[in-house]
Amino acid sequence: MNNCFECNKLITRRVIGISIENYGIPLCLEHQKWIEQMSFQTTFETIRLYFALKKRGIPAELEKFDGFKHIDIAIPEAKVNIEVDGGHHNFNTQQAFADLKRTYHSFLRGYLTFRIPNSLVHDDQILEETADYLVRMLNENLKKQYVRRY
Repeated sequence: MNNCFECNKLITRRVIGISIENYGIPLCLEHQKWIEQMSFQTTFETIRLYFALKKRGIPAELEKFDGFKHIDIAIPEAKVNIEVDGGHHNFNTQQAFADLKRTYHSFLRGYLTFRIPNSLVHDDQILEETADYLVRMLNENLKKQYVRRY
């Protein structure tokens, strides 16, 4: 037996096996269904990065609505938003400009926005390094705000 990564609920080996096979981490049935539902709103890459940050103790929130837009991954305590972007965010001028405006509106409210390309999330090793760098940046941002570090 082991625990669900998201809620710490005790789960059976059978449920763990299915979860590891489908999501790469142990999740109870309730949170497997949650991820299934989230996959209609968010990308696989966003979910992978979210769990990589959660593994590092980051109090991340997936698909958080800030009153203006949905943020892929939000860390309100650090005043940081993370957007995991596919290629169209770079190659489509209208999309890139819309992203810039979204970043600006978050900035006005005191939030930094980190834009992470999908390509940094596909490979397991690069994903881990990306998550490590994000944690470093979060800690530096918190240091500047004189708030506790992760």
